[in-house]
Amino acid sequence: MAGTIGPAAREAFADLEITVEPGSTVLAGELDQAGLHGVIERIASLGLELVDIRRRTADGEFPWP
Repeated sequence: MAGTIGPAAREAFADLEITVEPGSTVLAGELDQAGLHGVIERIASLGLELVDIRRRTADGEFPWP
């Protein structure tokens, strides 16, 4: 997501790992298809900007294109 999220938004994603990087916030977790759609809906309902979705590799890294 673009930018960083405050405490209220962090509560909405308490079930995910949250990492704040310069200019963005990364949410990570194990999700099935329904869980992914639920997270996308939470992002939209909070008016946040979704920038990217990636699947982690087996070693836990996020591949960059």
